Parts: sequence; structure tokens; C-alpha cells
Amino acid sequence: MKTKDTIIQFIKFGIVGAINTILSYAITNAGYYCLHLHEQICNIIAFTITVFISFVLNSKYVFGKEKEQKKSVKTLIKVYISYAITGLFLTALLLYIEEQQMGIDHYIATFVNLVITVPLNFILNKFWVYKK
Repeated sequence: MKTKDTIIQFIKFGIVGAINTILSYAITNAGYYCLHLHEQICNIIAFTITVFISFVLNSKYVFGKEKEQKKSVKTLIKVYISYAITGLFLTALLLYIEEQQMGIDHYIATFVNLVITVPLNFILNKFWVYKK
């Protein structure tokens, strides 16, 4: 694949990520403020829903897999694993190091983490989840 195609894929991946970030924010806050659920329950619900949406959108618009591959349970499981690695475990570790060990403000740390986790997640999706 050409570099230009990869850049276009990365931009589309970023757009899907932006959509999911907005949805996650809305779901988390609706659950917390409207349904009065615990914040971690809201976070798990938002994660589960938005990763599935990411799977559907990335399969169709970003990585362009065939219909049978797009609906593969194996692919869906890989998507959840890749997002769990970057979105849950790595982010938690980075936040701990940045905030607790280095004294970096939470808002700055979360932005820095996006610079690290988004490209890593793209690489995991491109070369592992949707590998041709």
C-alpha cells in the first residue's frame, strides 16, 4: 500500500475516533448524570458501545474489508483487544506515570496520551486486526 493511502486511512481512522470520542463522552455523562450510574459502569458501557461502532465504521470505511471478513467474530474480538490494550491498560499506566510520578496535570496527560495511543491503535488495527 502506498504512503498516501496509509495517510488517508489514518485520517479516516481519526475521524472514526473523533466520532467515538464524542459518543463516549455523551454516553458516559448521560449514564452518570441522567441515570445516576457509577462512573466506571458508565465508562464500561461507553467503551463497549463505541468499540463496536468503531469496528463497524473501520471495517466499512477505513480498512475496506469484504462483507464476510467485516462481520467476523474473530475480527471483532481483535478490535476489542486492541482498544483494551491502548484505551484501557496503556492509558491507565501512562496516566499513573504522568500524573502520580511526574506531576503532569490530568488534562495535559490525557492529550499527550492521545498522541501515543491513537497511532499505536491505528498500527494494531492496520497490521493485526485488518491484516490482509
